[in-house]
Amino acid sequence: MIVLVINAGSSSIKYQLLDVHTAQVLAKGGAERIGIEGSLIKHQRRAEEAVKILARMPDHRTAIKEVLAVLTSEDHGVIANMGEIDAVGHRVVHGGEKFSSSAIITAEVKQAIRACFRMAPLHNPPNMTGIEACEEAIPGVPQVAVFDTAFHQTMPGRAYMYALPYELYEKHGIRRYGFHGTSHRFVGQRAAQMLGKPIGETKIVTCHLGNGSSVAAIDGGRSVDTSMGMTPLAGICMGTRCGDIDPALVTMIMDREGLDMKGVDDLMNKKSGVAGVSGVSSDFRDLDEAMEQGNERAKLALEMFTYQCRKLIAAYAAAMGGVDAVVFTAGIGENNPYVRQGATEGLAFMGIAVDPEKNRVKGKEADISAEGATVRVFTIPTNEELAIAIETERLVSAR
Repeated sequence: MIVLVINAGSSSIKYQLLDVHTAQVLAKGGAERIGIEGSLIKHQRRAEEAVKILARMPDHRTAIKEVLAVLTSEDHGVIANMGEIDAVGHRVVHGGEKFSSSAIITAEVKQAIRACFRMAPLHNPPNMTGIEACEEAIPGVPQVAVFDTAFHQTMPGRAYMYALPYELYEKHGIRRYGFHGTSHRFVGQRAAQMLGKPIGETKIVTCHLGNGSSVAAIDGGRSVDTSMGMTPLAGICMGTRCGDIDPALVTMIMDREGLDMKGVDDLMNKKSGVAGVSGVSSDFRDLDEAMEQGNERAKLALEMFTYQCRKLIAAYAAAMGGVDAVVFTAGIGENNPYVRQGATEGLAFMGIAVDPEKNRVKGKEADISAEGATVRVFTIPTNEELAIAIETERLVSAR
């Protein structure tokens, strides 16, 4: 089955065209600067060099049409026509409590996605635009929504509830939802395979560490806790997001800095995290370089990040009553040995330790556990697009 995977953002659309049965990526790329002057598509066909294609894309509907045109073009295409696309899988960030699994997109599903706009105002609206654009461009082709939040719907109430008046949960759905669910599920399943055990018999802590970062406790293949909350702002400090803070700071900062609600939201989401602490960058490669040059604030930012990650690994092991493996994934988790070392430092008492030489690996699947460690530590590159394609194929084939 040939599946087109779409991840629509506010001004961009990432895409992959995959043959699910062979797990082969036929093409991938992204439409960038949608609605902005200088819009273009970065497109890569199979293992060839990526190319940049200028295209006027005033909106997402036009962008989807341009992407499909590239996929079928004589110069850069990999399929003869759009009839070869069997299904479309969409990443949808927030599904609320409505969805505990992926869903074939219907009018009712679209209505439920719209109902979550207020909980994910930066993500769900463009996700919906991508769905509607595909409906218009390739009518009749089945589409599937794969929700970031769905995997975490197995969390018990003690993990997802906030200690606020219960009526706020009943009226507004205020609770912890968690994100990066597709990635956590994917690497958790692969970790079980690497352990040589049925996933139902495993306890795994997965660390999805990128510009946005979250940690999850996966007990028997089910998410039982995760660090992000009702929104992706919660949890460990991230590239530009503050993560967990004293909630009283919000009104205090508004008062002392003269900020309105939008201003403080912008500060916490776009000006905080390791970028705000270091004053250098949100890119961990820049932080590593600055730290090596003696920048103390860059060092502090990295230490804060690894310390918070380390605390969650230990906490989630406690929540599950043990741990068989710790997994590092996503851009930072897969490629930053310093972060992995720092995130596991001091956990030898739990049987968690990494081998310094094995830990040099970047961007590859590996067991980096130290000799004698009773808990395995893995680096596993995530593949959310493949996971979305597999989910899409499963649902469409079962119709």
